[in-house]
Amino acid sequence: MPEQPEPTDTDRSARAIAAADALGLTYEVTRHGPVGSLEEAAAVRGIEPRQIVKTMVVRVADGDHRFVLVPGDREISWPQLRALLGVNRISMPSADAAREVTGYVRGTITPLGATTPLPVIADSRVTGTVSVGGGGYGVALTLDGDALVAALGATVADVTAPAG
Repeated sequence: MPEQPEPTDTDRSARAIAAADALGLTYEVTRHGPVGSLEEAAAVRGIEPRQIVKTMVVRVADGDHRFVLVPGDREISWPQLRALLGVNRISMPSADAAREVTGYVRGTITPLGATTPLPVIADSRVTGTVSVGGGGYGVALTLDGDALVAALGATVADVTAPAG
């Protein structure tokens, strides 16, 4: 069987957008060039930094990964996340491992259209209008955070702390 070509940014963003459609989500796609910071990304998307939702992949155990949705102005609180999951240790997978699990390269990871369906944990602050990655560099979907969380069947909990 011939080796499949590596998916392009366009392929990956099409997969994410198709997944949003399949979930019945209403969204607006934003496409922009390279940005140097979260604040710059927020500005070109016309939103506040807190409204950007970072999709983090965490490794709970071998073969057990989760998506964690984190508001842009916050970071994962490891003690709170470990307590929620009832584990003593969680780690971030390597970029290659994250790509293998999700089908997305770091910087483009989204819970929409991942090649491996993963349980989703959403910080309780992922509400109102948010912008989530669209599977490709410079591609984002702006949508209702509550609808996204509900469509993904996410576990909602306070699992973040202020960034810094």
